Amino acid sequence: MAEDVLLTPGHLVGLAARGFARLSEARLKPHGFGVGQLPVLVALQDGKASTQRDLARFAKVEQPPMAQMLARMERDGLIERTRDAADGRSSHIVLTSTARQRMPGAITTLFQGNAEAMSGFTPEEATQFVDLLTRLIANLDRMAGAEPSKIS
Repeated sequence: MAEDVLLTPGHLVGLAARGFARLSEARLKPHGFGVGQLPVLVALQDGKASTQRDLARFAKVEQPPMAQMLARMERDGLIERTRDAADGRSSHIVLTSTARQRMPGAITTLFQGNAEAMSGFTPEEATQFVDLLTRLIANLDRMAGAEPSKIS
C-alpha cells in the first residue's frame, strides 16, 4: 500500500516539477536568470504586469517573497523601477535592456530542455500532456479558491 502513494498524480507531478526545476536552474544560470524569476520575466516581457502587486498575483506568491526577488533582480541589473507619478507608494517595473537581450537565449534553452524531457512522446501525446496538466492546475486552483492560473 505504501508504494501506491508514490504512484499518485500529486507525487509524480512533484517529482517531475523538481526535475524540471533542477534542469531549468542549471540551464538558465549561464543566462543570468533563476528558475524562480521566470514568471516575473515573462510577465514583464509580455506586458501582463508592471507593479510588485500585479507580479505577485501573476506568479501566485505573497508580497514579501516577491519584494525580495525583485530586490535581487534589481541588484543583478535585470529590472528597473520608476515611481508612479499618480501614486508615490507604487512603482512601475520594467526589464532592463540586459534582461531583454538575454531573454531569447534563455527561452530557447528552456524549450530545448522541455523537448529533451519529452523525447519519446509523439507530438499528439505532448499536446495532450500539456492539456491534461493545464486542466489539473485549473482543478487545483479551483479547489484552493484561487484565481485560475494564467498559463497562456
